[in-house]
Amino acid sequence: MRKAIFLLLFVGLFFNIGNAVPVKIGTEVNIVGVRTNFLTGYGIVVGLKGTGDGTTSIFTLISIANMLKKMGIFIDPKQVRTKNAAAVMVTANMPPFAKSGMRFDVTISSIGDAKDIGNGVLIRTPLFGPDGKVYAFAQGPVSTGGGFSVSNKGGKLEKNHPTSGIIVNGGIIERDLPFSFEKTKEIKLTLKNPDFNEAFEIERVINESFKNQIAKAVDPSTVVVKLPEKEEPVRFVSKIVNLKINVDQEPTVVIYERTGTVIMSGDIKIDTPVYVSHGNIYVAISKQPKVSQPPPLSGGETVVTEEVKTAVVEENGRIFGIKSPSLKDLVNALNELGVSPRDLIAIIQAIKKAGKLHAKVVVM
Repeated sequence: MRKAIFLLLFVGLFFNIGNAVPVKIGTEVNIVGVRTNFLTGYGIVVGLKGTGDGTTSIFTLISIANMLKKMGIFIDPKQVRTKNAAAVMVTANMPPFAKSGMRFDVTISSIGDAKDIGNGVLIRTPLFGPDGKVYAFAQGPVSTGGGFSVSNKGGKLEKNHPTSGIIVNGGIIERDLPFSFEKTKEIKLTLKNPDFNEAFEIERVINESFKNQIAKAVDPSTVVVKLPEKEEPVRFVSKIVNLKINVDQEPTVVIYERTGTVIMSGDIKIDTPVYVSHGNIYVAISKQPKVSQPPPLSGGETVVTEEVKTAVVEENGRIFGIKSPSLKDLVNALNELGVSPRDLIAIIQAIKKAGKLHAKVVVM
C-alpha cells in the first residue's frame, strides 16, 4: 500500500509541470456528424459442445425452429432438443463514414443459460441501427479469449468469461451512412469537456490561423466554423484539428472502484485544516467443536457438533490532520493512516463532499 501511495504522489508531481499545456484541437473536440454509431442484433451461435442453452430458454428453441423454417425444414419448437446452440445479442460500433464492404469487430453476449459459447459459430445476423434499418451483417467463429467453463460433481472450474466473446472482422457493412461531408458549409466542434475559456481559445486560434473571423464560440460546448471559399472540407478539417491551443490543466482525481485504483494528477489544492477519522470494522467467524451429551437413561447417543461464533470488532478511531494544502501532505497522511485502496476512495470522496478538495473527481 505504501508503494501504491508513493506512486500516486509521483503521478501527481509528474503532471504538475505547468498550469497550461499546448494540445491539439482534435484531442479536445468532437466533430458533429463524425461519430460512432451503435448497432444491435439478435442471433444464434451453433456448434457448441453441449454448453449451449437448455430447454428452459424457450426463445432459443423458437429461434432455431424459425431458422430451420426459412431453410424449408418445418418443426415444432417444442420438439427441439439441443444444447449445441445459444441465443446471443450481437453488438458493434459502426465507424464514422462507413462504406459498404468495410469490416469491423462485433461482440457476442449470451442471453440464455448457456455455459460457454467459445468456439461456436454465429449464424448470419442482421445488425440494426437506431432508426430500425439494417446497416450490416455479422457472422463467424466466436472467440472468448481462452475462457472456458468445466463443471462436475467435484465442483466447477471457470476461466475468464466464457459467455461473452468477439468475432474479429465479423461484421460487414451493407448500407452507407446517410451523412455526407462533401456539401458541408460549416463545421460544428463540440467540446468533450465544456469550458468557456477553452471554447474562446479555440475560436481565437482558428481566426488567427486563417486570418478571418470564421469561427464563433456559440456556448461553452460548441464552436461553429464556416468553411472558407475554395477550401475542401477534408483538408480544412485536417488543418483545424492539428492547430494547438493552450489548455489549463484541471486537477483531477480518477477513481476506479472495481479495482481500487486511484490516480491523482495536477495541482490539487486542499482547504486546511482537514481532519480525517478512520476506524476499521472486522467480522470474525469461528467454529469450535461441541459435545452434545444426552440425559442419563434416555437412550440417546453422544454426538459432536460445531458451535459457530460471530464477533464484530471496531477499532478506536485515529485522527490525522492535514496542515498544508498540497497533494504531498494528503498522500503522506493517507499513507500514515495505512488505509486500503477502498478506504482511500471513501476518504477522498468524503473530503470532496465536504468541499475541502479542489479537484475534479471522476468515478469509473
